[in-house]
Amino acid sequence: MRHTYASIALASGVPITVVSRRLGHASISITLDVYGHCLPADDEAAAATVAAAILGSPG
Repeated sequence: MRHTYASIALASGVPITVVSRRLGHASISITLDVYGHCLPADDEAAAATVAAAILGSPG
């Protein structure tokens, strides 16, 4: 149940700090090590945001 909770919470966008605290981890690095694969992939959105900033596109 614990792993399921953490996986669903992270995949749903609950901040890693909140999940980490609720699980009782000493730091978010522990949470990231165990559950990092559950985080939504934001690479494309990050690339688009940086490209818009560099190219001066409205965002």
